[in-house]
Amino acid sequence: MIAAVYPETCSEGLDDGLTLAGATKVGIGELTPEEDALGEADVLVVELGPQPMRRIREIDRIGETVGLPLIVVASAAQMVLMESAKGITDFLIEPVDPVEVRLRLMRLVRSESGEDIIHFKDLELNPLTYQALLSNNPMDLTFMEYELLRFLAENPVRVWSREQLLSRVWGYDYYGGSRTVDVHIRRLRAKLGEERSSWITTVRSVGYRFG
Repeated sequence: MIAAVYPETCSEGLDDGLTLAGATKVGIGELTPEEDALGEADVLVVELGPQPMRRIREIDRIGETVGLPLIVVASAAQMVLMESAKGITDFLIEPVDPVEVRLRLMRLVRSESGEDIIHFKDLELNPLTYQALLSNNPMDLTFMEYELLRFLAENPVRVWSREQLLSRVWGYDYYGGSRTVDVHIRRLRAKLGEERSSWITTVRSVGYRFG
């Protein structure tokens, strides 16, 4: 496995994790679609670091062009910036654990077989590329919209409270609380369209159910 890391100098935990995964690390100085190192890479790893907005803009710019699974390393405070970003496959919260880095990289490698594609009626979700197809047409989803839809599609029928969704999907005490879940549910229903919005059912005084 070849991991292209941007910027060139990565954190110690990430460096140790890449080594533990047996990945060959290639540091890149600029993140552009024409970057030679990206052509050889199996995965792209971007640390937001002290210039998070610059990194997010670069991720958005090359997301659809590069076609590589993308792992973003961010602090807990920077997670809110990732909500509108596209093309992110997975993320790690600083300080990163080398074992977690290895496990997430191995998951990406296993996903390359395509066995992890999620199907629900005419909805298809590819966790490797973060591509969502609805009746074979691409859906324009933000990172967290995709994460929420994927979780719901993987766990249909049962009812999930807003607090459970916040914990399972966002993974930490997100600023904005349960209202964040309601906003993302509303956006997902709009993007699913009138005929399919009923896939996400509101269970009064409890939460939401998919399917």
